[in-house]
Amino acid sequence: MPPMRQKGFAKPKNTKKTIGRILQYMGKFKALWLVVFLCVILSSGATVIGTYLIKPALNNYIIPLIGHQNLDLTGFLHLLLGVLSLFCLGVIAAWCNSRLMIYISTNLLFNIRCDLFNRLEKLPIKYYDSHTHGELMSRFTNDTDALREMMSQTVPQLFSSIVTVISVFVMMIALSPMLTVLMVVTMFLITFLITAVGKRSAKAFRENQKCIGELNGFIEEMVEGQKVIKVFNHEQKAIAQFNELIENLRKAGTDAMTYGGLMGPMMNNFSHIQYAAVAITAAAFMILGEGGVIPFNWFTGVMNLGTIAAFLQYTRSFSQPISMMSMQANSVLNALAGAERIFAVIDEPEEIDEGKFSLINAYEAKEKNGNEKLVQSFANTGEWAWKNPADNTLKKLEGEVVFDHVTFGYKSEKTVLHDICIHAKPGQKIALVGSTGSGKTTTINLLSRFYDVAEGNGKITYDGIPLNEISKASLRKSLGMVQQTTHLFTGTIKDNIRYGNLEASDAQVYEAAKLANSDHFIRHLENGYDTVISGDGASLSQGQRQLLAIARAAVADPPVLVLDEATSSIDTRTEKLIEKGMDSLMSGRTTFVIAHRLSTVRNADEIIVLEHGNIIERGTHDQLIAAKGRYYFLYTGNKITLDE
Repeated sequence: MPPMRQKGFAKPKNTKKTIGRILQYMGKFKALWLVVFLCVILSSGATVIGTYLIKPALNNYIIPLIGHQNLDLTGFLHLLLGVLSLFCLGVIAAWCNSRLMIYISTNLLFNIRCDLFNRLEKLPIKYYDSHTHGELMSRFTNDTDALREMMSQTVPQLFSSIVTVISVFVMMIALSPMLTVLMVVTMFLITFLITAVGKRSAKAFRENQKCIGELNGFIEEMVEGQKVIKVFNHEQKAIAQFNELIENLRKAGTDAMTYGGLMGPMMNNFSHIQYAAVAITAAAFMILGEGGVIPFNWFTGVMNLGTIAAFLQYTRSFSQPISMMSMQANSVLNALAGAERIFAVIDEPEEIDEGKFSLINAYEAKEKNGNEKLVQSFANTGEWAWKNPADNTLKKLEGEVVFDHVTFGYKSEKTVLHDICIHAKPGQKIALVGSTGSGKTTTINLLSRFYDVAEGNGKITYDGIPLNEISKASLRKSLGMVQQTTHLFTGTIKDNIRYGNLEASDAQVYEAAKLANSDHFIRHLENGYDTVISGDGASLSQGQRQLLAIARAAVADPPVLVLDEATSSIDTRTEKLIEKGMDSLMSGRTTFVIAHRLSTVRNADEIIVLEHGNIIERGTHDQLIAAKGRYYFLYTGNKITLDE
């Protein structure tokens, strides 16, 4: 049996590396980022310059008017028009920035999702055996949603805030270096406190994402196994397990949101204190300066009402972006935790395929290939042939499979198969029987190269070619497999059968269905072969789904067949009806049959009995019955004593 799935998911905790990976994806839109940068400059610049104009507006127009001096109406109108133009420019730039960021973020996530799905398609089967489906689905849902929120909302705000803070800081220095120093000192204290809270928040959000993944995996398993849960009255146990997982998520979510939620209020309250401190200091210096107590200089700046009003507005403009950045910390930390998990999957090593031999259709290749040496070898091949990359010659696909002293374990410390020797000659039917966990499915996993035999632990050959020298795609193309657990895709029944051979005509699909004895029930469905099924064929019986899986293998017309309990979900009457069709399908093909229902393997050329990963008996049905050993017991249920 494959290794059991593990709870949780190992996640990297290198935040800098994660940010670097996100920047790599962002780098694909360099030209658009330049336009975004210019829009942010214009938007922030308009706000900063508009704020600075408060000073001349007060000093040159408002205060003189209060003092009953004549108002320079023309100059005042020009100033107002300038402010209006600046803010209109800022609004247009902000709108362009928003539209561009939406385009960039959606396309960036498109690329990430494509890379994630492409990597999932290239991962070995053992990866899926050790991770729950819910965990992997969480990468496409929760983690990508968190990343989407950050890219579409948080990043634009952070980008704009950084530009605003820098430009405001420059203007503040121009107005009063002294008040700017006061701002920096108070901001340093605020940043120190925010950083301390942020570290705990980051840890809490990573734990929160982990708990979400575990909960999704559990729910996915419970939904799939709902019938089993009800049959064995395990509802309360399932609820108890769910309560434990949801409690872990509640605690992790509470910690994450508590620490994350502290940042906004802390920043707001500190900004009010900062604003008051600046206002009091500036007013005191203006009063003392006008009274001649202290002189104005380059460090203090000229303190007047216009300067103070402009500086206080800059104080808001300086603290608000920082406050906004701190309030967005939840989104950033949540997205980075999700991105770590996404990139962890993308970084998983893909399935290694060192095989060079490829499977080709000899007749079709002959028409397309002008290589004389290759064409000459067609005379010695059948329809399917192995192409040798070394000398570009072809070798007929016979279907001879040899397990030569194979020893294998999913983990190095536990051996599952012990010194297995099997010789399947072309066209033979080899049956593997034995109790559950004896190693039957593992043998097929090795034949399909879902797992590879380690060097020094024997070898498997296919038509004399070492199995690891055949490309996995070609190897699996030569194998038609019907598994005990069927899987159907959303679509028509015709499309599900054609999944075995996407180029099959409708006539070939109908013929395959007849061969599998599924044509009768299909035509009685509402829309026949065009009936749309979903939810893994939930509207069909398990037996009907199994018949469709057999038809799918039949339409593939493979040289070698693997039937893993292919008739386990079919009643005895239906089994007898399709027996002739199955025999026709297996005729001339090397076939491996795994069966617990031993009546289906009576006509096998060789029956191999496995127990605890060892071959304990082999022979034909009659030979094994006569031997009265393990097979006899499995077949008849009668235990043989020593006296017999």
